[in-house]
Amino acid sequence: MAREEVTWLSTREAARQLGITTRTLYRLIDSGQVPAYKFGRVIRLKEAEVDAFVEQARIRPGALEHLYADGGPDDEEL
Repeated sequence: MAREEVTWLSTREAARQLGITTRTLYRLIDSGQVPAYKFGRVIRLKEAEVDAFVEQARIRPGALEHLYADGGPDDEEL
C-alpha cells in the first residue's frame, strides 16, 4: 500500500495562497471551514485541503444577482 505524498503549508504560506491575512485564516480554521493540524506548537495545513476549500468557495453563476441593479451586471454605468 503506497502512501500519498502530502504537501504541508505553514499558516503564512496558506494565507498567502488564499490572499488573506493569517488572522482571517485562523478564524477559518477555528470555525472548521479549513482543516488544520497542530504538531506541538506548529499549525500546518494540507495543500490539497486548502485547494479544496478554494473550490468550495467558488461562486455559482447567478448567485450574485442581489448585488447589482435590476437590469443585470451589464447595466452598470462606468
